[in-house]
Amino acid sequence: MKTACALALPLLLALPFAAGAQSYGQMLGSSPRMDDPNVAASEAMEDAHPDQRFRRLGYEAAQKGRTEDARRYYRTASRYGDKISQAALAELMWTGQGGETDRALGYAWMDLAAERGTPYLLAKREHYWEQMDDGERQRALQEGVAVYSEYGDKVAKPRLERVMRKERTQVTGSRTGFIGTLDVYLMEPSTASGSRVIAQQYYQGKYWKPDEYWKSQDKLIERQGQVHVGAVEVPDEAPAEPRH
Repeated sequence: MKTACALALPLLLALPFAAGAQSYGQMLGSSPRMDDPNVAASEAMEDAHPDQRFRRLGYEAAQKGRTEDARRYYRTASRYGDKISQAALAELMWTGQGGETDRALGYAWMDLAAERGTPYLLAKREHYWEQMDDGERQRALQEGVAVYSEYGDKVAKPRLERVMRKERTQVTGSRTGFIGTLDVYLMEPSTASGSRVIAQQYYQGKYWKPDEYWKSQDKLIERQGQVHVGAVEVPDEAPAEPRH
């Protein structure tokens, strides 16, 4: 037997998301990680990153005990490849919060969350596997086929990338005000207010170029995923790749 770090999901999800911003979770409930809090919290940026918007809404709903709503928001974020939302949804299904307890389906979602090979999510997935009986394991593998077909990276990443491209081309429109040579003026329709941010920050590739964006999100998960409590005993023969 080998010991692996157990992913302490509640602790992982409660970390601050950006310097100077403490109101949301870094891993759950954040806008894309920005250098400027005004950019991070802007409606324009969340419009371009629905994975982040619905992750935040799910986190806020869960914090208020509205776990049924949290499931719905996490599922929407999951359509755009958000691995932390997928893990959070798995946990709600596994524990029966916000709906029926379904450990087999919870495993399928945690397997999806671990699709990119993040060690901490893999450890959580293997912990689930060890807790299930043979019947649950068989159904988990069956459920995983449908889950991957709708929410796997192969289909989820292109969904988000289409939104990012569309919103990126609209940044000069009336919704974001105007773009000067150095600044971007971000209007917030819901509050009829706005803020000026440095254009170089707003247009960084890690926020708009798909390959860079996915790498930045994966690094954030890996870095914050080191938060853990206790240990999980994982068999030596545990597979390194997702079962599906």
